[in-house]
Amino acid sequence: MKMLILFIGLLMANPCLAQYDVEDRDDTFMNESGNNKNILKIDIKEPFLQVAIRNCSDFKAAAIEGGIPAYKELLRKNMYVYLNTDFYVLTGDFTFTLTIDENGKVAGIEGSPKVTNSQVFFDDMKYIIRRIKKNWMPATCNGKPVASEVKIKMNLTSIAADL
Repeated sequence: MKMLILFIGLLMANPCLAQYDVEDRDDTFMNESGNNKNILKIDIKEPFLQVAIRNCSDFKAAAIEGGIPAYKELLRKNMYVYLNTDFYVLTGDFTFTLTIDENGKVAGIEGSPKVTNSQVFFDDMKYIIRRIKKNWMPATCNGKPVASEVKIKMNLTSIAADL
């Protein structure tokens, strides 16, 4: 009788333990080349540049609630969180042009310079900028809101190391 209870107990425990191992395994960090780590340094230049509108005697640049330093810090934090540096190594100067419409919404985001495989990085940056829910105050020309462009320059340095 004891032998039968032990045998049934082992039969029931084996599938339970096998199920536990498969569910707890995390395959997202496995790669064939081993473990690697990318260290990213982000230097966002200040002030942000804006292009004045022609034939405008009283141009006021677009502004962000909280100010440019707060936006810069929020952008840097989101870049550390959301950039997927497993797929690319970032080194060099990049410029992002944000088009702010008359309502203060980010209507367009363009990155430059275009280099090999930079489109994945630019797509990540578009996602990051759209995640920031701060409102822009649109630029004004003679007291009327107008669309404008804000240029954000940054220098990125990546160091990739195998662990």
